Amino acid sequence: MSMRHRTVCTWVLAGLMALVPASSGLTQTQTSVDASAGTWRMIALTGPTQFTVAPPSAVTSFEYQSELNAIKNGQSRLTSAQRRAIDYWGAGGVVRWNEIMMALVARYNLPPVPNPDDSYPVPDANNPFADPQFPFANPPYAARAYSYVSAAQYDALKAAWYYKFLYNRPAPHRVDSGIKPLMPASDLPAYPSEEAVMSGVNTEIMKLLFPAAIEEITMKAAEQRQAALLSGKATASDIAAGLVLGQAVATVFVARAGADGMRTAGGSTALWQGLAAGVQARGEMAWKSMDLPARPPMLPAFGNVRPWMMTADDIVRERPVPPPSTSSEQMAREVAEVKRYVDRGTREELAIANKWADGPSTPSPPGHWNFLAAPYIKKAGYSEVRAARVFALLNMALHDAAVGCWDTKYFYYNPRPSQMDPELKSIIGLPNFPSYTSGHSTFSGAAAEVLSYLFPTDTAFFEAQKEEASISRLYGGIHYRSDLEMGKAHGKRIGGYTVSFARIDGADLP
Repeated sequence: MSMRHRTVCTWVLAGLMALVPASSGLTQTQTSVDASAGTWRMIALTGPTQFTVAPPSAVTSFEYQSELNAIKNGQSRLTSAQRRAIDYWGAGGVVRWNEIMMALVARYNLPPVPNPDDSYPVPDANNPFADPQFPFANPPYAARAYSYVSAAQYDALKAAWYYKFLYNRPAPHRVDSGIKPLMPASDLPAYPSEEAVMSGVNTEIMKLLFPAAIEEITMKAAEQRQAALLSGKATASDIAAGLVLGQAVATVFVARAGADGMRTAGGSTALWQGLAAGVQARGEMAWKSMDLPARPPMLPAFGNVRPWMMTADDIVRERPVPPPSTSSEQMAREVAEVKRYVDRGTREELAIANKWADGPSTPSPPGHWNFLAAPYIKKAGYSEVRAARVFALLNMALHDAAVGCWDTKYFYYNPRPSQMDPELKSIIGLPNFPSYTSGHSTFSGAAAEVLSYLFPTDTAFFEAQKEEASISRLYGGIHYRSDLEMGKAHGKRIGGYTVSFARIDGADLP
């Protein structure tokens, strides 16, 4: 990571800390080990036994006793770096991997600069270190990336929980009093190791999504496994079994990603020229890039990417009604409203616009909602598998919101306010894709719906954040009122599909 990117990512995450309400807390005590999690409904696996985990050796065996001695030997000569790693991963592997993901998205959330001939290069997954580096982690790409990592991790942990309680081999520090528990202790069986499962599944998925960061990702995964070993939480065989299981589960999600439509989401010149021609044939003004030189639109075929909780027919059925005609009085009024906010916005409104800008070198709008969710997981004291459930449900809804929103944007191909009125200058960066509906509003509607279901006593906070995120785009001069209202309603409906799944997945049943 370059010094510039380290500085940017640190600034982004420090700024986001201000968004966390004081009541969220950061306590780490687990309220339950969720012994039944192996029976919870899967996302992509056929069931917890799709991949077999062989029985472990007995705790009285020579092999296992040798593993215990290795832990005691390691604990007797811990380095300061190893102690820091134990403390770091002891705060919760699921939350830590989510933080790593946000940092990666922020690092790669940089649009390519134009070539000397005014064309734009395209990041190449087969040559990730070329200029521009792969990927450009824009909001749709980021939503998809967060969803694959969190959904795969969740399925892998449910499978691990099944085998943990099938075999019930205790943690090393419970078998041998000479081993110190250096991470928060619980009654959770150790085999297979959940830390190793996370390291295995997350490494494989992240390597696919961020191939230029393979070395860094691999090193973090190895650090997590070593921390589990040296903390007295898992033996070498616990870790070996978990790593194999995590890597196996990853293959299912990697295969899904390869066929989900992302490879063709960039579209073609013929596609976006046809979209513009169709709008003009209806007598409307078509969106165009306001960048100089004009930039190809961002992922015009992302609306065809496979959703998680919806079908392709659901995406079409939930598509919002058309926006106001570009020649209508309503559109004229909405343009005037945008201009009033741009010309006469208050300091508070400007602060809100910048707080939610979520532009280049940030974790993106989906990452903003991941950051908001993390303190609630910590405060609840969730087990790793239940923490993974929160991020999986949230991020699958955010991915589906991206698919639904991008389907809507390119179906209507509606111009931005500054295109309707060339004298209108936006306060924040102008996104390079059509206006209707607002991505922030759609993302936030879906996120607030899911998080309000998961943490119902904090619904008021999530709803307030949704409203603020949405109105920030009007304050910033890049969206009309109708973009916001229809986007919020659309996102709420999309989030409802994930909530419907959550109600029957077995995790909330007595």
